[in-house]
Amino acid sequence: MHQAHAHAMRPHADDALERVRATLDREDGPTDLASLAAVAGLSPTHLQRAFRRRYGLSPAEYARARRFDQLREALRDGAAVTDAVYEAGFGSGSRVYEESDRRLGMTPASYRAGGAGASIRYTTTTTPLGRLLVATTAKGICSVTLGADDAELEARLGDEFPYATRERVDEGREEWLDAVIARVAHELGWSDADAPTLPPLDVAATAFQWRVWDALTRIPRGETLSYGELAAALGVPNAARAIGRACGSNRLALLVPCHRIIREDGSLGGWRWGLEIKQQLLATERAMKAAQG
Repeated sequence: MHQAHAHAMRPHADDALERVRATLDREDGPTDLASLAAVAGLSPTHLQRAFRRRYGLSPAEYARARRFDQLREALRDGAAVTDAVYEAGFGSGSRVYEESDRRLGMTPASYRAGGAGASIRYTTTTTPLGRLLVATTAKGICSVTLGADDAELEARLGDEFPYATRERVDEGREEWLDAVIARVAHELGWSDADAPTLPPLDVAATAFQWRVWDALTRIPRGETLSYGELAAALGVPNAARAIGRACGSNRLALLVPCHRIIREDGSLGGWRWGLEIKQQLLATERAMKAAQG
């Protein structure tokens, strides 16, 4: 009886949480917990707990991530930094700059200008999966991509950071670039050397994307999860599509192993760097796992 009652109440609770999320998505909607609790018809404590369980973020974290999404879109569309900051709902620019290194990967002004002011150094190398490009700013690794040849990889880097200063480094490569290449070599099994510590990262991401990417790194080599299974593991069972979008926005091939996510029916689904490479990569990982017993 109790279980039946709980099941009957579930749709109501889901509707309440959806109303709160829709409110947070509105540009003019309230963001304080008391107002949101009134929208949901739940106590603030219950709302906080239920919202995090469903979406993986507290209402405040969701609102902040949403504002940064709006800021990123406005900056990409060419809005002036000051206008974009206020239009995204930030009361002052100072808080944006406090968090911009983590959420935008660089200052808002630099992000808006396609990396203008950022100095990017990169190198390429051959792997069993094709050519690999690794790029870094002064703050950390900003791009790891796979492709057929260097021209394709360099064009992709130029599209992502069209106004950054980009310099190829081959002789005496930088420590961070070499560390990523060594780590990838270890992951792919074409080097017996120990995997070095991952260098700092300098990528643009929301709080939810970071959470998904972190979860991806915890999927054991040689194993896969579906979007739904990962969503359930994160405690957000209704967020499979959001998980898919977070995987699709990954710019760090192999370091963030989004290739280990497949569709519910077991098919490979999409992959930024090509389904053929994804299939080869998963086969390589499974073979390595089998060889290790």
